[in-house]
Amino acid sequence: MRTIYDIQQYLKRFGSVIYIGDRIADLEMMETEIKELYQSQLIEPKEYEMALLILRQEIQALRDHKKDR
Repeated sequence: MRTIYDIQQYLKRFGSVIYIGDRIADLEMMETEIKELYQSQLIEPKEYEMALLILRQEIQALRDHKKDR
């Protein structure tokens, strides 16, 4: 996994399609889904860590961008 798109495709394999309409809310919901999959032992620790890192970086970038406006 390297991009948000990769995470979206990964979540689709588990039947999870997330679209709220607010980009930050979408990313936060993806983070919640990834955590639940990990706690259910459906994904490997390395995949979990990589997905969280990507999501948190994107969330922070969007918040910083909003703040700068």
